[in-house]
Amino acid sequence: MIRCVRLWTGPDDHSLFEEGSITLPGQALSLATRATDILFRETAAGGAFSPHQAPRRQFVLTLSGTLEFKIASGATFTIRPGDVLLAEDVTGSGHSWRLQGDQPWRRAYIVLDADSVPQFAANRGVLA
Repeated sequence: MIRCVRLWTGPDDHSLFEEGSITLPGQALSLATRATDILFRETAAGGAFSPHQAPRRQFVLTLSGTLEFKIASGATFTIRPGDVLLAEDVTGSGHSWRLQGDQPWRRAYIVLDADSVPQFAANRGVLA
């Protein structure tokens, strides 16, 4: 199972999140998800980013670093190396994040095609 946290904008214009996984039917290989680009980025240890919306629908694959994400309600979740973030909160109040520990955040952004359906399965109901 590949852990994935999905962020999206709720009807009240605030970001929500839920924990789940990338769907791996059959032989532990997901179905294809159409993407348009891949970008890489590194942020030094101690980095943080104030509330913002995702610039586009995208998967964010964390290669190193541990982050705490926060939404307007004050609810938080943690992303660790190997986790996937599905960022779909492209409108509304958005989310913020801050790095934990002394490792940089190295990540890959997989920009989703406008019509793509990400292979995400929620573990339980909305967390926040």
